[in-house]
Amino acid sequence: MKGYMVIGGKKVFKQEEIEITFPYTEEVVGTIPRGDERDVQLAVESALIGFEKMKKMTAYERYQCLQKAARILSNRSKEFAETLTLEVGKTIKESMGEVGRAVNTITLSAEEAKRVLGEEVPFDAAPGIKGKVGFYRRVPLGVIGCITPFNFPLNLTCHKVAPALAAGNSVVIKPSENTSLTVIKLAEVLIEAGFPPEAVNVVTGFGEEVGDALVRNEKVRMITFTGSVQTGKIIMSRGGLKKYAMELGSNAGVYVDKDQSYRLKEIAERIARGGFALAGQVCISVQRVFVHESLFDDFVEKIKEFTATLKVGDPRLPETDVGPVIDRQAADRIMEWIEEAVNAGAEVVIGGKRLSPTLIEPTIVVNVPESVRLFKGEVFGPVIAVNRVSSLEEGIEEVNNSPYGLQAGIFTDNLKAAFKFVDEVECGGIMVNEIPTFRVDQMPYGGVKESGIGREGPHFAIEEMTEIKTICFDLN
Repeated sequence: MKGYMVIGGKKVFKQEEIEITFPYTEEVVGTIPRGDERDVQLAVESALIGFEKMKKMTAYERYQCLQKAARILSNRSKEFAETLTLEVGKTIKESMGEVGRAVNTITLSAEEAKRVLGEEVPFDAAPGIKGKVGFYRRVPLGVIGCITPFNFPLNLTCHKVAPALAAGNSVVIKPSENTSLTVIKLAEVLIEAGFPPEAVNVVTGFGEEVGDALVRNEKVRMITFTGSVQTGKIIMSRGGLKKYAMELGSNAGVYVDKDQSYRLKEIAERIARGGFALAGQVCISVQRVFVHESLFDDFVEKIKEFTATLKVGDPRLPETDVGPVIDRQAADRIMEWIEEAVNAGAEVVIGGKRLSPTLIEPTIVVNVPESVRLFKGEVFGPVIAVNRVSSLEEGIEEVNNSPYGLQAGIFTDNLKAAFKFVDEVECGGIMVNEIPTFRVDQMPYGGVKESGIGREGPHFAIEEMTEIKTICFDLN
């Protein structure tokens, strides 16, 4: 599959290319152009023209285009899912699920296109002011740079691009070099649906080349980015005076309270699914589990039993539950983190083996010291750490013992315990009697601390992607 950049509605090829490999076999499944700063400049100039055309579209016209894009994507679900599985290595079940969510994200954004609202400002509430009336409007920013990750290249791109277009902006998308083919297809769907060709641009290549040029471009009014904390900090240090939305990862914690013995098997299964979905490569994967000491041994046995039933292997097969990680470098790092934890005193109770260069068994590690990377960092792999705690207060303390704060969860029947957890845990989202991996696409999604800045979800993304223009009339 030969990929290309999409600039001003035209396919752009380059002599130098980057290979995209199927993570399970490491076979080359496609190529993309290795873009450079000049390509970014051309894309931004195109997007500026596209923005002028977007400003002339009515809210209803933007709504219609997004609705049509959702229908086209839905009709091509199987094709998109197969491309996702080849690029990302996620199971075909997970890929079909992502396409369905992307259709929903675009549909939600279409509805929000009709609800970009302003409000009257009561100028006469200030002393001595009479005869002045006015209001504010939300207006689009202009060109938005969208830098998207490898793990959900379709839906997370939709979370950036669809609200941007709904609000009347134009976009330049820089997809992950591992998973660009899906994003190219999405851009073509949006243009086919009726958006100005200049308004939807894709520049492929490496982050330090294409991404950096996009971030530094002064005509780009906003950067919306999903990726690592380190890269997010670099972006904000180099981008200068523009808006930012940053979703920078997590090592999500969940606490299981002492009153949950009657449904421990169900909780263990949900936590395992939350930790091993997409081989653990989800920003809100369950990574750290804190179980009340009275239930600890029973919980470990139950999560171990369920983990043993998961089928690991070829993501193209419908029966596969857990596929490969994105590449062998990621697998190297994950295995290093497991080994470090074991050397520091932790115990692997199931899994821990590398079945191929990119395939790692779903792994449960218990009694993980706070000093190791498996506790402190974001493992982004099929590994769950389970530690015992003696109380709700200790559970809260341990969940908070992290530089991240994206989402967290608690399982309890105690209303006071639930509210204490909600009040005291430092996260952008708290899930009560649910795993922190839970997300629906319309909710405000984002974190605190090093998990990021701003919120996604079409309604909330549009607020990030617009600015307020205040209008005052003097009627005297």
